[in-house]
Amino acid sequence: MLRHTSDIKGYTIGAQDGQIGSVVDFLFDDRAWLVRWLVVDVGHILPGRKVLLPPMVLGHVNHVGRQFAVRLTMQEVKDSPDIDTDKSVSRQMEGRVYDYYGWNPYWNSGVYMGGYGFAGGLGASMMASPGYPDVDRNPEPVGDRHLRSDREVRGYHIHTAEGEIGHLADVLVDDTDWSLRYLVVDTGNWWPGRKVLVSSTAVRSVDWTDRLVNLTVSRQAVKDSPAYDGSEATDRAFEDRFHDYYGRVGKPERVEEVAPPTS
Repeated sequence: MLRHTSDIKGYTIGAQDGQIGSVVDFLFDDRAWLVRWLVVDVGHILPGRKVLLPPMVLGHVNHVGRQFAVRLTMQEVKDSPDIDTDKSVSRQMEGRVYDYYGWNPYWNSGVYMGGYGFAGGLGASMMASPGYPDVDRNPEPVGDRHLRSDREVRGYHIHTAEGEIGHLADVLVDDTDWSLRYLVVDTGNWWPGRKVLVSSTAVRSVDWTDRLVNLTVSRQAVKDSPAYDGSEATDRAFEDRFHDYYGRVGKPERVEEVAPPTS
């Protein structure tokens, strides 16, 4: 099911032998539009510390109790590599986490391993589709400029070729494979009281310097998209309406985005 990333923040993470912390952010790949890491605040067991956990380690999810179970112990998390999540996360930092836990890095497999409820065929087909290009299997040895913070991009201005249409208010993520499907755009300055969904496949580039998300679709295409108020169930029928619409308006190729500033 599709869920707002803002709603998932605050979910607690339950290890095999106790609670280890809560989700405070997500790091996602802006080429594949997939969540790569959950940023978990573990301050009650390690003061002032945050850790990275990939969705692949999530087990049962209790949406009523707002908790994810993970197949880890509290001690394993305590002994995990020290990473400063307030700075740009480099590929070396990611590698240290994968090496510590003995996991296979996503950039080696070329196939995204999703979280709870993941269906292998879905992940493989998404990575092969035009909207979700293959992950670089030979990544740069230093920082990964495609890794973005969900918290950082909130408020970015949304631009079409005709100009700005609003700002990024939220993101809808599929909680079975952790793909970011839609941007929730607040268009209040143009169409008062209205929010619209924009498919992530319609994103041309993300500009860190000017805090912009540039779209391949026109302002009119966004205005004519199906109504969205956030109150209805985001089930398959809901998503089909938006998927079909953005399939009709087209998905031109993305261009290279502006690199984020170095820390």
